[in-house]
Amino acid sequence: MLLDSDLLPTIPLTGRLTPAVLERAALPVHFEPGPEVRQRVAECREFTLLAMGDGQQVYGATTGFGPLVGFPGRDNGAEQCDNALNHLVAGQGGDLAPAVVRGALTVRLWSLCQGRSGVSPEVIDALRAALRTSFAPAVPTYGSVGASGDLIPLAYAARALRGQGHAYLGGERLPADEALRRAGLRPLELDGRDALALVNGTSVTVAAAGLALVGIRRSYEAALTLSACLTELLGAAPAFLAPQLLRAYGHPDAAHAAAALRERLEGGVPSGDRPLQEPYSIRCTPQLLGAARSSLGHAARVIADDLAGVSDNPLFFAEDGLVAHGGNFFGQPVAFAADLLSITATQMGNLAERQLDLLVDPHRNGGLPPILAVEPGRQHGVQGVQLAATATVAAMRREAVPASVQSLPTNGHNQDVVPFGTQAALTALAQAERLRWLHGSLAVAVRQAAHLSGRRSAAPRCADVVDRLIAAIPPVDPDRPLDVEVRRAADVLDEFSRIADADADADADADADAGAEDEVRCS
Repeated sequence: MLLDSDLLPTIPLTGRLTPAVLERAALPVHFEPGPEVRQRVAECREFTLLAMGDGQQVYGATTGFGPLVGFPGRDNGAEQCDNALNHLVAGQGGDLAPAVVRGALTVRLWSLCQGRSGVSPEVIDALRAALRTSFAPAVPTYGSVGASGDLIPLAYAARALRGQGHAYLGGERLPADEALRRAGLRPLELDGRDALALVNGTSVTVAAAGLALVGIRRSYEAALTLSACLTELLGAAPAFLAPQLLRAYGHPDAAHAAAALRERLEGGVPSGDRPLQEPYSIRCTPQLLGAARSSLGHAARVIADDLAGVSDNPLFFAEDGLVAHGGNFFGQPVAFAADLLSITATQMGNLAERQLDLLVDPHRNGGLPPILAVEPGRQHGVQGVQLAATATVAAMRREAVPASVQSLPTNGHNQDVVPFGTQAALTALAQAERLRWLHGSLAVAVRQAAHLSGRRSAAPRCADVVDRLIAAIPPVDPDRPLDVEVRRAADVLDEFSRIADADADADADADADAGAEDEVRCS
């Protein structure tokens, strides 16, 4: 049912859309347009209807679609809507996660509220109403090439809002008309311009990329924390974090990572038993994680720019009397950024897997038993966890091949070069989840190593996270299934990282010249 707006977090549509808002939109949320948004949407709609009434050619409203632009469209607005949507219902594969689809609806809402797409105000209100519930259209994974917008997935979303196809409500997959009825929503009526404006943007692409960014930034904080805990557990000297050394390296983000590691290790006492130089999985963590931070910062700026822009075609500029046809639905910027996210996550995964290997190797782990087994041979410690981690990082490496350069001409050569940003973004989102599993795996091993070593870390920040892991996960003695506990450890790391993640979000917004925070206020 439609939830009372007073009971939901309220987010003004006049502010900047951020990845944090996209993550929040997985749950019911109230988006408040304000009078200025309503005015510009209404004025643009009026100009659009006048332009169409004056006999101007307006792509998709008076014409056919794609390479059929030279042919007239349907005369009736409702029939033109059917014309726009029905031929695009050709997607394949399993459904996207409802959180991704709701993120895409949020991006679409924000873009349409810029007053450049000529949609009716009813479209804005219908999207807002759907997002105040748990309603999420059922959208197949494959179909978009990330050019001319995410046409096929967004067509499924638009049809569900009309009561056609399927949708999720409270996690249950239902016929869309039944989901709307249960949610207290009415089927949305659309004309041709409305329908095209709903599908003609890269909203699925940037929603998935934004959610991937949130996850990987959180994992970056987890990587810093786990690297510090590993260093402390092994008794390694922190000489590799010397500020002078990192300043000489010349990369500010590497110096930032080193400072974060020094803070986490403050109060620790090296054992004095380690070799002069540690393996790269310890010694080079500031250089590797600093590079990751730089890449995440770049991706955050690109995604912020995309979220602030208008992804549609044509666009309407009432103040200039202009109907502008072009390519603002071409998802190349986010395609490149998403591939960078995927590559960054993969190298961070390589680091986590090698750190896990270091911790289970009796020749390098400071005298701990092999595989961190309490009774090696009679027990097997985290052996299965390491096997699964190896399989996971192998999958990440295979998936790290860039999608953004795989252009294939399609659509009668109307779309003769395409960015495949949707596939790049969905891959980045999957990589974010895999990286989270790897950090959960390493965290289970850290917890087991703390049990076997029998000592509490002298570094308070490290001791805090290890204590949280100890509280959540019993020692592995005897052997037991650990799949759920890997995910539980990842949850602990997520919670530990949220404050730092919020700081990173603020940094990224500043880098993107946002000038403000998320403008989220909870009633």
